[in-house]
Amino acid sequence: MARLGTGIGWRPEIADVVEGMPGIEWVEAVSENLCPGHLPDSLLRLRERGVTVVPHGVSLGLGGAERPDAGRLAALAERAQVLGSPLVTEHIAFVRAGGALTASPPLEAGHLLPVPRTRDALDVLCENVRIAQDALPVPLAVENIAALVSWPDEELTEGQFLYELADRTGVRLLIDVANLHTNHVNLGADPADALAELPLEAIAYVHVAGGFERDGVWHDSHAHPVPRPVLDILTDLASRVAPPGVLLERDENFPDGDELRGEVEAIRVAVEKGRASRPAATGGRAPGTAATGGRAPRTAATPDRAPHPSGSGSGAADDAVRQRLGLAQAALLSALVAGTPVPEGFDRVRMGVQARALAGKRADVVGRVAPELPVILGARYRPAFLAYAQGCPMTGGYRRDALDFVTQLLRTVPGEIEDPGVRRELREWWLERSGPVPRSTRPGARLARATRRVLLRR
Repeated sequence: MARLGTGIGWRPEIADVVEGMPGIEWVEAVSENLCPGHLPDSLLRLRERGVTVVPHGVSLGLGGAERPDAGRLAALAERAQVLGSPLVTEHIAFVRAGGALTASPPLEAGHLLPVPRTRDALDVLCENVRIAQDALPVPLAVENIAALVSWPDEELTEGQFLYELADRTGVRLLIDVANLHTNHVNLGADPADALAELPLEAIAYVHVAGGFERDGVWHDSHAHPVPRPVLDILTDLASRVAPPGVLLERDENFPDGDELRGEVEAIRVAVEKGRASRPAATGGRAPGTAATGGRAPRTAATPDRAPHPSGSGSGAADDAVRQRLGLAQAALLSALVAGTPVPEGFDRVRMGVQARALAGKRADVVGRVAPELPVILGARYRPAFLAYAQGCPMTGGYRRDALDFVTQLLRTVPGEIEDPGVRRELREWWLERSGPVPRSTRPGARLARATRRVLLRR
């Protein structure tokens, strides 16, 4: 894998700071937030300076039961081509469930949810990754995610699951050390054990991010400083292999430039500390890793791949396997976003934490996608949205969610929104955005809208 060096996640809010940061060799941008024909000037200037830009997808849902959507794959491929990127990245997660495969209503999580580490789920994931690889013009790397809940009856550890995935598909790995820390706090998974089981030569690059702990649960917020335990995991990884790239992620609650530069420098120091402890006698590899590029030797803990119980030696995911996984994922997601019973074997307390986190994230993202709504509703926005989210799962994207939220508000009896001015503003906002194209500004059209508003008030 080509060397990327030290990078930072590019976000519009810190674009100027990123452009002025010394030693930044590459950036990563959320693919879904980029329009290929209208790239931000900041990204274009970085490209002109020779800074590598990697598109990072969040909505493909490679760990879902359905095969990857061709349109989403085409969009990811287009962004890679426009940016001249050496690779693209996505997540080992599912983000939606239901639909035709399970004969149930389609549901969107609006978040990355964990895939069960079972042979069935691995077969589905491997096939989905191969489909994505065939559709993309550059190599694909996939990221381990943070989890608040774990699936019952899992058959593989996280390290084994990632090892098998890379071994069977040749996909690169994007290792998020902050997510390893999250899973250590929330699920008891030892980061050192996970690193020891990983095919280290498959690492494309590394993510580093911050979070916070509340009531014994670690939340991977990407909105807080990187804590020492995460930097220690990065040092451990760097003591085993030289990561081609390391990147700081920050998605909100952005600090000033000096603090961001300090975090990037702390990451450099952690990597250098690990590099300095890499034993020269083993060619730069940590003791106990294989001579084949850093992959851990197969042991009882990392057995050779056994034939799938279905008897398919290729591990191909047939429709029955996909349906079983789809039903399980739909049941989990429905419990999280639609208030249905928690599936057997899941921790009910953790499920409650995850459900509240999903609803809170929906409120935050809708508030950014439709910034007029928190202004119109003021302090009533968040409680009103959380009440709406309890009974209205997200079935489309966040823009659709914003429209559905306002639709429900406008259908409530006037007493629930007492201020007629607020109702009028909400109605105007909805009318402005609910059509397939922006409303005409011609005088005749404006007169018709004014007439309609008068009639609606009656």
